[in-house]
Order: sequence, then C-alpha cells, then structure tokens
Amino acid sequence: MAITVRKASEVDIDFIAQALLESSRGGKKIGLFDLVFNTSDNETLLANLKRLALTSTKSYCHFSNFFIALSDGMIAGTICGYEPRIATHEIFSKALEEIGFDETYHERIAAYLLCEGEVDNKTFVLDFMLIKPEFKSLDVFKELIGKSMLTARLKGYRKVQTAIEIGSVENEMIYKKLGFEVMDEKRSEYYREQFDRPGIMRLQMIL
Repeated sequence: MAITVRKASEVDIDFIAQALLESSRGGKKIGLFDLVFNTSDNETLLANLKRLALTSTKSYCHFSNFFIALSDGMIAGTICGYEPRIATHEIFSKALEEIGFDETYHERIAAYLLCEGEVDNKTFVLDFMLIKPEFKSLDVFKELIGKSMLTARLKGYRKVQTAIEIGSVENEMIYKKLGFEVMDEKRSEYYREQFDRPGIMRLQMIL
C-alpha cells in the first residue's frame, strides 16, 4: 500500500470536518465540539465545523493546517499540525465569532480547560488525527506524522507535541512507536464526569 501525503485544500473540507468531530469525541458520546456548539446533532455539528475550517481567521481548525494521506488516490486519513503561538485560543474565539458563536462556550468546556496543558511558543502541535478504518496501519500514521515533522522542522521547531485522553491506548501506543514520550498528564473528576475519561495526557518528541 503506497501512501502519499499532501496539504489539504478546500475540496477536503467534508473529511476535515469529520476528523474534527470524530477525533474530538474519541469514541465517546460527547466531545469538545458538542460543547462548543452546544449540540450533539451530527448534521449540525458537521455543518458548523465546515464553516469553522473555512473562516478567513485561521484558527487551529482551519483547513490549511491539515495534511491528507492518500492510498491509490483514495483519502486514507488526515492530521492537523499548527503553531500555537499563531493559532491561539483568542484566534479560535475570533473564528467562532466569524460564524456567529460567542465566547459563552468557555463555561461549557470548563472541564477540558482544567486538564489542558500549556504549550510554549517553541512547540509545534499535532491534533485532530483521523484514519479511515480500512486504511488503519502504522504506515499511514507514520507518513502523516512524518510530513508534519518535516513541516515543523522547516518552520524552525525542535519540539512536537500532541495530547490524547488518558485511556486512549491505541493512540498512545502508536505515538510511542513513532518516538513520542509521555510528557505529563492532568486528571480531574470533573473531566471524568463530563467525558467519562480520567483526563488528558501529553506526549512529546524532540526533533
């Protein structure tokens, strides 16, 4: 299975919206965007996420931050790689405002904010990875993450970081196989009550 990776474009917006939704839920009934948009209706969420990924304000959800993995011309997966010093939480709020949502979402995601780690300006971040079930192999993950690493290096970064929920065993194993090490973890009973997971683990690789 030959895997190629390219930058995402607007034609990939449906798959990017799906990746934002599914990766944020991580197999749970509710995820971060359910709370941000205050709904769990998939059709509404996907429509809002497509709009969010296309805003003129380039938040970390913007399509331009994504890479697309292809296998024989078929989309196999995607990953988002962004610079947190540029794509800040303030920029995210501005992008949401652009599509008609105010900052009241902060109250709804309080449990997430309790467990979210602070990222310094010298770190490149990976997020929102989704691989289609029929293409799940270490090769696809390796190519997507490898392309992201190359981008990070070209931008001058020497540290790459990602965050997963504690208990996401498959993702933890994949990142560790590709050279990431556990950096820290934050646990909260409030997070467990809301998301049915203990908290968030951060993994890092030094380039």
